[in-house]
Amino acid sequence: MDQPVHGVGVTPVRSGASRSLDQIDGPRGMPLLGNALQFDPPKMHTVLEGWQKRYGDLYRLKIGRHPVLVLSDATGIASLLRDRPDTWRRWHVIESITAESGVDGVFSVEGDAWRRQRRLVMQAFDPGHLKRFFPSLVRVTERLLARWKRAAQSGTAIDLQADLMRFTVDVTAGLAFGSDVNTLDAQRDAIQEHLDKVFPMIQRRMNAPFPYWRYVRLPIDRAYDGHLERVGDAIRGFIAEARRRMDEDPSRRTTPSNLLEAMIAAHDADSGALSDRELAGNVFTILLAGEDTTANTLAWTMYLLFEHPDAWRRVVAEADAALGPDDLPRRFDDVGGFEFTEACIDEAMRLRPVAPLIGLESNREASVLDVRVPARTVVFCLMRPPAVDARHFEHPAEFRPERWLDAEGAAHDRKSARRATMPFGAGPRLCPGRYLALCEMKMVLAMVARNFSLARVGTEGGHEPPERMAFTMAPVGLRMSLGLR
Repeated sequence: MDQPVHGVGVTPVRSGASRSLDQIDGPRGMPLLGNALQFDPPKMHTVLEGWQKRYGDLYRLKIGRHPVLVLSDATGIASLLRDRPDTWRRWHVIESITAESGVDGVFSVEGDAWRRQRRLVMQAFDPGHLKRFFPSLVRVTERLLARWKRAAQSGTAIDLQADLMRFTVDVTAGLAFGSDVNTLDAQRDAIQEHLDKVFPMIQRRMNAPFPYWRYVRLPIDRAYDGHLERVGDAIRGFIAEARRRMDEDPSRRTTPSNLLEAMIAAHDADSGALSDRELAGNVFTILLAGEDTTANTLAWTMYLLFEHPDAWRRVVAEADAALGPDDLPRRFDDVGGFEFTEACIDEAMRLRPVAPLIGLESNREASVLDVRVPARTVVFCLMRPPAVDARHFEHPAEFRPERWLDAEGAAHDRKSARRATMPFGAGPRLCPGRYLALCEMKMVLAMVARNFSLARVGTEGGHEPPERMAFTMAPVGLRMSLGLR
C-alpha cells in the first residue's frame, strides 16, 4: 500500500482534473457561518455520512467562509494518503490544537520533523521488538483475566471501554517506555483517567467557532489543564525512570530496549535529533494512540460478537483448539494464528471504524479525483462509506467475518479488502502500531473465549450503543457481564 510520494516542487494536478471547487454540489449553508451550525461534534461523522448518501462520493460544504471537500471514494482517499507528507498534510487545525495540549509527536507533526521522528517510532514497533516484549504482554493480559474473573464471580457488570483502555495503557507503557504502570490494579487516580479527557477536548476545540480558550479559560478548560498536568507528571516520571536505567546500564544507550530509551539516546547524542518538547510530545502521543484506538476496536468487536453468537462460538472453538490447557496465548508464535478471530476484528473495523474521519489539507495546488484544488484546501476523508459499499463487499451492512476467509479457512487477500477499509491508514503514514494493536486484540479475545461465556454485552437499555466522536469513535454506555466457563 505504501507508494513513493511526489517529489518536492512537483505540482501533482492530474491532466483529467477539469472541474473547480465551485462546480461541486453540497449541502446549503448559512451566510458567513456556512454549514458550521449543522454539525453536532459527537455525531459529526454520521452527519457527513448522511450527506454522502445524498451528494455522492465527493461533495462540498463550508466551515465559515472556507470551502471543504468531503471525499468517500476509496481510490481517491488512498491516493491522497499516499501523497503525504509533501502534497497533503493533516488539517492544520489538528496540529495547532494538539500542540497546545503537548501532544505534538509523530502523529501530528509534518514534513521533516515527521520523517525524523518516524524512524525512531518505527523501530519500537517492529515484530522483533514485539517478540521480546511478549512476556510482558502476557503479564498484563493475566491481570485483565484476574480482574474479569473477580467481576464474573461477583456478578458485577464491567465498564468495557474503561477496562480495555486500562489494558491498552498498561501494554503501551510497558512496550514503549519499559514502565509497569499497572492501571488495571490501581484503585483510583490512574493515568488512564486523565488520558480519557484529552481526545474529547481536542474534538471540542476542533469544532469551536473560534479559539476562545486562548483568551478566556472556562471551568472545563481549567479542569483540562489539571488533567494535562497529571499526565505531564507521569511523562516526566517515565523519562526520569528511563534515564536512571540508562545511567545504571550505559549499554542501553547503544542498544536501547524500548522506544523511550531510543529517543533519549538520540536526544542526548545529537541535540538536533529530538528536542525536549518532542521527546515529551512523543511519549504523550504514543500513550494516547495506544489507548483509544485499540480499546475502542476491541469494545466494538466484543459487542458485535455477542450480537452474532454463531461467530462467537467459532471464536471459542478456535481458542480451545489453539490453546489446549492454557488460559491465554503464552507463546508469541501462537498469536500469529487465530485466523477467524482476526477476521472478526477486520469485520468490526470495517463496520465500526474508530477513525471514521480523516482531515487533510493540501500543501500546494493539487487535485481530488477530477477537481482542481488550490493550496490549503481542506478535505475530509470519510472512511466508512467505502467499507459498507456494495461495490466493494457483498451484503455490506451485515457482520460476516467469513468474507475475510476463503472456503478452507485460510487467510484471504486481506490486503485487497483493506484497500477499501484502510483501518490503519495508507501510504507513508501507515499506523506504526498496527502489529501491536492486532496482537493485543487477539490476546484479549482468545483469553475471553477460553475462560468466559458472554452473558451480556450492550447498553443498560439493551439498545445498540450510540457512536460518539471524540477524535476517535467510541461506543457509549457499553457494559459487559461474564460467566465463568
